[in-house]
Amino acid sequence: MLKNNLKYISLLLLVIIVSCAKRGTITGGLKDSIAPILKVSYPENYNTNFKEDEIKLIFDENVKLKNLNKQLVISPPMKYEPIISPTSATKTLSIKIKDTLLPDTTYSFNFGQSIADNNEGNPYNQFKYVFSTGDHIDSLALGGRVKDAYAIEAEPFISVMLYEVNDAFKDSIIFMENPRYITNTLDSLKTFRLENLKAGKYLLVALKDLNNNNKFDPKKEKVGFIKHFITIPNDTVYELELFKETPPFKAFKPIQASGNRLLMSYEGNMKSVDSRPKIVVKNNTTTIPTIITQFPKKDSLQIWYKPIKTDSLVLTVTKDKYLGKFTSKIKEQKKDTLNITALQNGTLNFRDRYTLETATPLVRFDNSKIKLTIKDSVTVAFTTEYNEFNQQLFFDFKKEPSENYSLTLLPGALTDFFDMSNDTLSYKFNTKNTADYGNLLVQLQNVKYFPVIVELTNKTGDIIASEYSENSTTIDFNLLEPKLFTLRLIYDKNKNKAYDTGNYLEKNYAEEVIYFSKDIDVRANWDVEQIFDLSIPYTPEPKNKLDKKN
Repeated sequence: MLKNNLKYISLLLLVIIVSCAKRGTITGGLKDSIAPILKVSYPENYNTNFKEDEIKLIFDENVKLKNLNKQLVISPPMKYEPIISPTSATKTLSIKIKDTLLPDTTYSFNFGQSIADNNEGNPYNQFKYVFSTGDHIDSLALGGRVKDAYAIEAEPFISVMLYEVNDAFKDSIIFMENPRYITNTLDSLKTFRLENLKAGKYLLVALKDLNNNNKFDPKKEKVGFIKHFITIPNDTVYELELFKETPPFKAFKPIQASGNRLLMSYEGNMKSVDSRPKIVVKNNTTTIPTIITQFPKKDSLQIWYKPIKTDSLVLTVTKDKYLGKFTSKIKEQKKDTLNITALQNGTLNFRDRYTLETATPLVRFDNSKIKLTIKDSVTVAFTTEYNEFNQQLFFDFKKEPSENYSLTLLPGALTDFFDMSNDTLSYKFNTKNTADYGNLLVQLQNVKYFPVIVELTNKTGDIIASEYSENSTTIDFNLLEPKLFTLRLIYDKNKNKAYDTGNYLEKNYAEEVIYFSKDIDVRANWDVEQIFDLSIPYTPEPKNKLDKKN
């Protein structure tokens, strides 16, 4: 009996020992969430009468640099960028100055969030190193916000600049010279603050500086500005609206695209008939007939000419003050032929026009050879309209809900510029029930002036519906496909029924665009009424809590 008890006791002790020896998981303690701390700097931060060519920053732990090329803002900008090293983890950062510093000037190195601890990546938020080559630190400041003149939100990393207005100042300074002071909105903020400024008169400019050279490139970059010069000190909160300029018209040497077509790229505006250039094409001294159309989705014109035996054609292009003359070599190539495609396949929405696109421009139409029918071959009356510039033929007719349509074009209904006609063509499409669509009634309040353009866009910014109003504050958007819409209004200042951007040298702002504060949900078989108070500015929702706090 005692022997058996000892046996069980031994077994129990063995189980206890094994249990005590069971492996656990080492947690490593709490996660490090503390940003690095600057222990000391040589020379010290905010020092005056600076004459050194190297700065040492010593931190309490190893740090690393992240996105320094985007995050670091040096004000005033330096012609030769300083060398900041090392790029590997270190407690000591070195800044070697390569530029000749301006006298009696306060310099600021704002590192944004580029300095972070090596282990967890906690950033030393908005760390600044400041010094003056004079006997005091300039301490004045200026603040404001940036927005996009047309898009719903401004892009990240917008440079905001001050140019000193003195005897040497010219408006062209933003194309050629560095600003006196600069800051950046970084990746999440839409506000700016310029600090360590001296009193004076300045030009205030915002720039989406794509090539990071602190100079405005109007062909590629967006700009915003305040028309009048500002003085510092100043407690005004400024708003800068960024826009992309439309460059003056300029044509480039055409290339031969086929045996009957030249392709000519261009810069400038082609929104209206009046904005299009005059193009004359000659074979030696003989002017040859041409048709000019837009190349789809490209800033290029198609110059159509009837096949001709020649070595070259001479083109003269005129628009406003522009005059261009080009010679294009002509070779034997395959010729474009008539081809017709329907833009709508399947369903035709009630707000759309049934549209045929042609590969070559049309010149003659015979509607007696075109038939539109519904079930039981009932004929539907229609009218046509041809947009030569875009090579599109529109069919307008009374659309009935839940109906199937057949469009037949008999031979010879359409004839193109090259005297080619269509064979028999048939297209089928249908409409939905009106209950499959929604209606939106917009009531405008506090309109400053008319006319206005009211637009609905989708998530990608495509214009889904547009209405032009010269005096009415009630805007109807009927029979909309169900989806979320963004609503905006454009004040059409020059009354040309289109949005117009601004111009820096002409001191013109872009036309004012107001966005409704939230998306509008239009659902099938719904009638939505929405008040749009234009006196309430659009405020984007913060992306995260940090943005909201700031």
